[in-house]
Amino acid sequence: MRKLFTGGKFYLAREEFAEAVLVENDRIIKVGTDEDLRKSAYDAVIDLSGKTIIPGLNDSHCHISCVGAAYLQVDLSGCRSIAEIIDLTKEFIAKNPELTKNGVRTMGWNQDLFTSGEKRVLDVHDVDQISTEIPVILERVCGHICAVNSKALAMKNITKDTPPPRGGTIESDEDGNPNGVLTENAVQWIEEVIPNYTREEKIQFMSKALNYAASVGLTSVQSNDIAAPNTYGDFESIRAIYENKLTKVRYRHQICAYTPQEMDQIINVEALEPIYQEPYLDLGPIKMFKDGSLGAKTAMMRDGYLDEPDNHGVCALDYDLQVDLVKAASNRGLQVVTHVIGDGAIAETVAAYQKGFIGGKNKLRHALIHCQITDRPLLEEIAAKDIAVFFQPIFLDYDMQILEDRVGAELASTSYAFKTLADLGAPIGYGTDAPVEDLNPFPCIYAAVARKNQQGEPDGGFYPEEGVDIYAAIDAYTIGSSYLEFKEAEKGRIAEGYLADFTVLDEDIFDIPLDDIKDIQPRMTIIGGEVAFERD
Repeated sequence: MRKLFTGGKFYLAREEFAEAVLVENDRIIKVGTDEDLRKSAYDAVIDLSGKTIIPGLNDSHCHISCVGAAYLQVDLSGCRSIAEIIDLTKEFIAKNPELTKNGVRTMGWNQDLFTSGEKRVLDVHDVDQISTEIPVILERVCGHICAVNSKALAMKNITKDTPPPRGGTIESDEDGNPNGVLTENAVQWIEEVIPNYTREEKIQFMSKALNYAASVGLTSVQSNDIAAPNTYGDFESIRAIYENKLTKVRYRHQICAYTPQEMDQIINVEALEPIYQEPYLDLGPIKMFKDGSLGAKTAMMRDGYLDEPDNHGVCALDYDLQVDLVKAASNRGLQVVTHVIGDGAIAETVAAYQKGFIGGKNKLRHALIHCQITDRPLLEEIAAKDIAVFFQPIFLDYDMQILEDRVGAELASTSYAFKTLADLGAPIGYGTDAPVEDLNPFPCIYAAVARKNQQGEPDGGFYPEEGVDIYAAIDAYTIGSSYLEFKEAEKGRIAEGYLADFTVLDEDIFDIPLDDIKDIQPRMTIIGGEVAFERD
């Protein structure tokens, strides 16, 4: 079937626009003026009423299973004190006895945002006030540290003599007893005491999350839900969503695999499932975790934290093992993407990637996810080695409050270096790391361009020299993210031969006041030439 999309302002590339697009089935076959394209044969006309249309937005890194599971969990993101967390969670348990009978697990609190009471990480004494009858596990918003109650500690048989799992820590009080705080790989380890959701529940809440993605203008997501810490997905449930056509949003896996044997299982078993021959579900890279988060002070810092010089963060993946896994993936033709936030984690990962280069080149597009704390030499090395970066500009909304206190002004000035790294020529895509931040791409684009929080502060922007222009931000969210999944020849542009994925905006993002970008809402989301979402 041929459809003529017309009556809008189609973004082609920097400062170039078209009036109409002709689509056959799921591909663009012609781009041009309304007058010219109306001379072509078509079966239907879709009038876009003068709106601005950009290529379909592509979130390069998120966790759809966690976004979905949040629909069944207590939301702690708005809590501004430990007391509020306790009261809200107790109320949730009372209202949802069947849902919480085996325990409570959620994420979202952030001690840096507390405005009353003590401004600190929760501990076992706090969480015991919620319940001592069922296990309660409360992850910080980053997912890299959690606070648990005594019931969870007992179910996992954790005492002062219990060794932590590799790449994690069990924190202790002054007497050496577990204080209910666990970090990195120990978070996933203790969460095993609470049963996972059923297959039916996973299908339902992940479908809901994917359709929410369409409602905020996303046509594609690249999501880490398989074998990742703190996530809920599995291959079977995600396949079922696409086999039953429960969403139109395109999905590319980012898969945690910790041995060569697990990599072989992906290649030789999972990849043979017929659904991967369809255009909406793809297998993707091997995902690794190198360190933690800045907010939890578990990101790997070469010189330690400004206020804790002896704290260099947590290494979640030893360098020698990391090199072995990178080589194993490279030998199998698999891309590797790695969570790195601190400069120590970034430096070690860049070195490990080089061990897996083919003929001295990064042909498999091994990439850094987050890549937050950097100095100029590190940025130059990333670009020189053609290592791609999955940025989350929206992280600045919160991190600008703590960055200088954590790492100092000098290092802060070269961190979250969106413009410098782009100018150096490194491949870049944007995303949100949802549910750490909301899937909505427009606050993220605003953060990249304005370098301000969602209240429009600070005036003039936070280290504004690292802000990009609106064209660069849109490109990073479209063709840039597509490059990271080897799809740049068919997705991320409004051009002949490309997939007919568009995001129709309620405002002209290229010609509105800067501070209005964050408030844009998509009017329509079109995937493969079909309307996946339309706002009333």
